[in-house]
Amino acid sequence: MKYNLLGNTGLKVSELCLGTMTFGTNGGRFGAISGVDQAGADALTKRAVEAGINFIDTANVYSEGQSEEITGQAIRNLGLKRDDLVLATKVRGKMGEGPNDAGLTRKHIMAQAEASLKRLGTDYIDLYQTHSFDPLTPWEETLRALDDLVRQGKVRYIGASNVAAWQLQKALDVSHYQHLEKYVSLQAYYTLAGRDLERELVPLLLAEKVGLMVWSPLAGGFLSGKYTRENEKGEGRRSNFDFPPVNKDRAFDILDKLKPMAEAKGHTVAALALAWLLHQPVVSTAIIGAKKMDQLDDNLTAVDVQFTPEELKELDEVSKLAPEYPGWMLDFTKGDRQA
Repeated sequence: MKYNLLGNTGLKVSELCLGTMTFGTNGGRFGAISGVDQAGADALTKRAVEAGINFIDTANVYSEGQSEEITGQAIRNLGLKRDDLVLATKVRGKMGEGPNDAGLTRKHIMAQAEASLKRLGTDYIDLYQTHSFDPLTPWEETLRALDDLVRQGKVRYIGASNVAAWQLQKALDVSHYQHLEKYVSLQAYYTLAGRDLERELVPLLLAEKVGLMVWSPLAGGFLSGKYTRENEKGEGRRSNFDFPPVNKDRAFDILDKLKPMAEAKGHTVAALALAWLLHQPVVSTAIIGAKKMDQLDDNLTAVDVQFTPEELKELDEVSKLAPEYPGWMLDFTKGDRQA
């Protein structure tokens, strides 16, 4: 297991992060993904930590708070040293029926930070992330609240998730000019089957030194190897929860490249899809979530996969984005100003 710096900080996180969206048995919005009880969570967490993972990611909305409770209990049940772990959670989603039970207002952030601390059974959150954009709340209000949580010692770092490039840049600028804590990371969807992030966000992350945490690195299981052109529904969760959206024609072309590579290397298609992400310089960590131990064990093998330059070029060609403006114009005009 390798450890990477999280953005422009000195904090080292494992290149694979244990995602706990699968933890919880009470159904709810993410019922198709969850289902792991306390005993199962204890076993998965133990295996992940033994493999060198020091980074665990959850959110208050996962199983309506139960994921945080189970995650915190697993840490205690296993006797893990809290300071050896980097524990991340999120705020923004709806956590009640009241008009102020969602969003990125000071009121909601402060209330949910306290609730997450209680559910996790910890005194501090290493990385507190805003789960998406809130169009009703000014960035100054959100970032001031997050800054206060850091000053109070309840949060160590702050991160964003699921935002557009202009939104992230605006937030970074507000933090800079108001002398507030800055987002050190972005949690976003990025995969061989969905490289949209590369249009605007990847250049921004590299330029501003913001770390990238990848969610759904296997495109909602589509790159797990369970799906074929003849059986698009497969046996995974996409059969009843077809998310995130995937260009399936392109994804099957990618699988056509991955399968022979995987066979030649003695690895699974899923391991290679994960490994491709770990070879991208912008990626700090890829979040892996599992319901079963064999899924986790397979994902962990991604850290051992190596690609030749030719193989990386093949995967780049089959998965690359179609040219869009202004990208193609910028490429056309930059020739006379190359370093």
